[in-house]
Amino acid sequence: MSAQTNAPIIIKRKKVIAGGGHHGGAWKVAYADFVTAMMAFFMLMWLLNATTEQQRKGIADYFSPTVPVFRVSGGGDDMFGGDSVFTQQNMSQTGQGASAMQAGRAAGIGQNPEDAAAEAAFVAAVNDIEDELLGRGGESALSEQALRHIITRVTDEGLIIEIFDLPGATLFEDGSDTPNPVTQEIATMLAEVLQLVENPLAVSGYIAALPVVVRENTAWDLSMSRAIRMRMMLESGGYNPQDIQRITGFADRVPAASDPAAIRNNRIEITVLRTP
Repeated sequence: MSAQTNAPIIIKRKKVIAGGGHHGGAWKVAYADFVTAMMAFFMLMWLLNATTEQQRKGIADYFSPTVPVFRVSGGGDDMFGGDSVFTQQNMSQTGQGASAMQAGRAAGIGQNPEDAAAEAAFVAAVNDIEDELLGRGGESALSEQALRHIITRVTDEGLIIEIFDLPGATLFEDGSDTPNPVTQEIATMLAEVLQLVENPLAVSGYIAALPVVVRENTAWDLSMSRAIRMRMMLESGGYNPQDIQRITGFADRVPAASDPAAIRNNRIEITVLRTP
């Protein structure tokens, strides 16, 4: 009895670690972030496949951190869009953004009064043309199918109205300068709208690169003949032939897409030139 009384009392303390040892619960947070990122990625891929160029540009504009500066053309690769709202040579598609250089020029900064007045007249002409084509404040005179083929952008040379092929909807019959009905519709409308301004025009033809296995490369002749055909359609629609300053065929030398053989490179560009 005395031995048991004098025996030391041993207390064992067990350390309990919650959350799976040194890993803790951090892996769950990382996994959740991964799942969220993958969901966003697949949603992005679905949106790219399920929306039109115009809808994608609208989504991009919604998240674009641009500040309204000046109302004039250009920005985005879609209907009446231009290249990019951040491109120094172009202004935003909504007409509410411009590079510092162009905003200054449009406002007449650094110009003599005559040049400033000419620039203001050109900007007004650009707005009139785009308002008529797009039908701002009302319905466009062009069908929805025809509008898909058109974008515009403003450059130092003038307002470029670009008309291009789409998959399954070409402007001309394959390998020829015979226009399809949508091209005739666009040309007829442009002939009417472009009479609103007195600026001269330049018409340029471009085509996609042909396969190297073709017996004879007709790129130069075909691009030129399509530009000439567009000139003829404009004149048939009532446009004054004296206001057309030049006709040019660029063959496949200036592709619009990274792939030289892409159908997007088949296009006609009508430039409303700035007056000297």
